[in-house]
Amino acid sequence: MEIYVAIDDTDSLEFGATGQSANELRRLIEDKGWGKSEAVTRHQLLLHPDIPYTSHNSSMCFKAVIGGHNLDEFITSAAKFLRETSAAGSDPGLCVAVKERIKNLEELLSFGHKAKVEVLSKAEAYKTAENCGLHLSEHGGTGLGIIGALAGIGLRITGNDGRFQGRVQLGNSGETIAVGEIIAQTEIDEVQSMDGQALANDETMVIGEKIKTVLLEGKRILLVYREGGAWHSCNNKQLKNY
Repeated sequence: MEIYVAIDDTDSLEFGATGQSANELRRLIEDKGWGKSEAVTRHQLLLHPDIPYTSHNSSMCFKAVIGGHNLDEFITSAAKFLRETSAAGSDPGLCVAVKERIKNLEELLSFGHKAKVEVLSKAEAYKTAENCGLHLSEHGGTGLGIIGALAGIGLRITGNDGRFQGRVQLGNSGETIAVGEIIAQTEIDEVQSMDGQALANDETMVIGEKIKTVLLEGKRILLVYREGGAWHSCNNKQLKNY
């Protein structure tokens, strides 16, 4: 079965990183032989004085394919992992959705969108999770991380939100590389301009300092911009809305 897993608020300013925790859950699935997972995406949520967050108020989500008989054991193990490894003072939340069992999909997508522009409550999160048939649980502190965890799934499932966690290694900054070489050497599906133009394999790009990819149309996309007659990989500032 295909599942989505999202977590939020597992870290503090001094300890831990939610992206790292998400990747540990991916490794748990692989190490136990329960199935295979895809890369983690980071989903930016609303920054607001009424919302406590560590640094950027973002949740982490990944997709996996596991055996149906392993689902309950995975959820139990993931909950135990969050309780035991999350930073002191954090408010970790876990959300797991089985794709084929999701009900009221539009309500789930709406919750994800609202989390980017509105202050939401735990009560709203629990009600949405129940209406949509998702597992949602808190594992320490105030448990406010359930809001971001649920929103992360609502955003990831659109196929059009989020930055993939981690950097892509293509070479040294300032070097030039062909698009076809990028596609062949990495998990990147397409190199695309900011206005949606797909670059041909024989076109080239100047490598920037930090290569980040985004989720668009269900694909892992490397965004580029035109400057001085050449394509350049976008930087974090240019990708801040993803």
